[in-house]
Amino acid sequence: MTAHQLTRDQARRIVVRAQLLDADRPGDVVEVAEQLGYIKIDPTATIAPCEHTVLWSRIGWSYEPGQLRKAVEDDRLLFEFDGAFRPMSLLPLMLPGMRRWPQRESSKQWLAANAGFRADVLARLGAEGPLLASDIPDTAQVSRAPDGWSGTNQVPHMLDFLLRQGEVAVTGREGRHRRWDLAERVYPQDLPEYDDEEAATLLAARRLQSAGIAKPHWFWTGVAKDSGEPAVVEGSSVTYRVDPEALAALEDEDSGGRVAFLNPYDSILFDRRRLEDLFEFTYVLEQFKPKAQRRYGFFAHPILMGDRFVGMLDAEVDREREVLKVTAVHEFLPFEPEEADIVRAEIADLAEWLGVSVTGLP
Repeated sequence: MTAHQLTRDQARRIVVRAQLLDADRPGDVVEVAEQLGYIKIDPTATIAPCEHTVLWSRIGWSYEPGQLRKAVEDDRLLFEFDGAFRPMSLLPLMLPGMRRWPQRESSKQWLAANAGFRADVLARLGAEGPLLASDIPDTAQVSRAPDGWSGTNQVPHMLDFLLRQGEVAVTGREGRHRRWDLAERVYPQDLPEYDDEEAATLLAARRLQSAGIAKPHWFWTGVAKDSGEPAVVEGSSVTYRVDPEALAALEDEDSGGRVAFLNPYDSILFDRRRLEDLFEFTYVLEQFKPKAQRRYGFFAHPILMGDRFVGMLDAEVDREREVLKVTAVHEFLPFEPEEADIVRAEIADLAEWLGVSVTGLP
C-alpha cells in the first residue's frame, strides 16, 4: 500500500485529536480512558497527581477526583494494572499475554522457588480479602534483593507477579496504598475470549487509535507493523502507521484548539522522537536533574496551545497557604497579547479547580 503523505500540521492535528486535547472536550473519565488506553498513576504532585491532571487537562472544570475512584472501585469500568488505570474493555485483549507471563527465566525461577509463598498469598486473599500488602505475611522461601523501589518484604513482589498473571487484582486504594483481592472477585466474569494472535492484533489497533499516528514498535508504542495504514510526514524519515479513522477525520471541520497544561507523564509526551518529528519539540523531564542544571523547573508542565508546544509552566501548590504559586511561565517564543491572556485564564481555571488562589501570575 502506498504511504499517505501528510503535512506536519495534519499529523499534529491527528495526534491532538487522538489524545482528546482539541476543543471538543470528552464528557467523562471512562471516555478518556477508552480513548487514551491508559491513565498513568504517579504520586508526584507539585500541582496534582498525574492521574488527576491528565483527566483535568481533557475534561476541564467538571472533573472531580471522586469520579475516577467511582469508575474504578464502584462501577468497575476501569482497572489498575502496571501503574495505570485502564478501561475494562482492554482486559480481554491483555489476558492472553498475562497468561503467558513471565517470559524472563529469573522470574520463572523465583515463582517456582516460592510456590508455597504464592499459595499462602492466594489463600489469605481468598479467605480475608480485600487486603493491603501489609496485611499479608511474608512467607517467601527465596527473596529478591531490594532494587531501590522496594524493600526486603517479598509480599509486594508476589502481588505484582500475580497481578501480571491475572490471578489477583487491585480492588481499590487507601491513600496511595493498593487493596488486593482475587481477580475473579474484581474482574467481570463474562469477558469475551480471544486467542493470542487475535488479541495482539486488536490490542495493537487500540494503541494506534489512542496515538493517532505512531512508529510501529512492539515494545515502545505497542503498534504493529501492519496496524492501520502507512504514512510519511513532511520533514521526517520515519514511516509511521496512521489510524484510518483519524486520517478520514481530517476531512471534518476543525473544531479548533485550546490551551492545555500537560503533566510530565502525560501519554502525549511519552514518545520523544514523535514529539521532535511532528511538533518540533524536544522535551526533557528535569525531575531527576540537579537543580543547577534545570532550565524550566523540577516538574514543569509543557504548555500545548492548539497543536503546538509554546512553553513550560513551572508552578506548585502550597496547601498550607492554599495558593498555586507560579514560579515562571517560560515562553519558547514571546506570546502575543491574546495568547498570554489565554494562558493566564487557564492558570486561573486550574487554581479554581484545585480550590486555591494564584500567586506569582505574570
